[in-house]
Amino acid sequence: MTDTEIDEFGPVDYVVVEFPAGSSNFTGEMAKELSSLVERGLIRVLDLLVLAKDAEGNLEAFEIDDLDEMDELRALEAQVAEILAEEDVVNLAAAMDDGSTAGVIVWENSWAAPFASAARRSGGQLIASGRIPIQAIVASLEAEEAAMEEGD
Repeated sequence: MTDTEIDEFGPVDYVVVEFPAGSSNFTGEMAKELSSLVERGLIRVLDLLVLAKDAEGNLEAFEIDDLDEMDELRALEAQVAEILAEEDVVNLAAAMDDGSTAGVIVWENSWAAPFASAARRSGGQLIASGRIPIQAIVASLEAEEAAMEEGD
């Protein structure tokens, strides 16, 4: 990958979605939504993994190419696939419960690439990034609403 190609990248994020033993209900809905994000040019999928942890805590990792039933997702992987190293996988799996399965998605925020490139060309560099969990936002809004009701 050239410096020019790297300079044109948007921010890269990942999520690990865990499915506890016996609770997964794979209907294809997640793949459809992910495909929609890619088709609209909002994201570019860089890596997709499925992690399976047995009841004893033994880990097995599968790239999407390894799974026959994942044809729809396989089409989403970009040229820069398999960017997670073995150490990354082990660290991600440490958060999983025994007996669970997890999906790992690494993606580029394509929608932000033009802004990120402009910032880099201007000499800027990212020094902080973060996410606010939706549960924290809901709790904050509920606390604010309760405080307003008490003030009435």
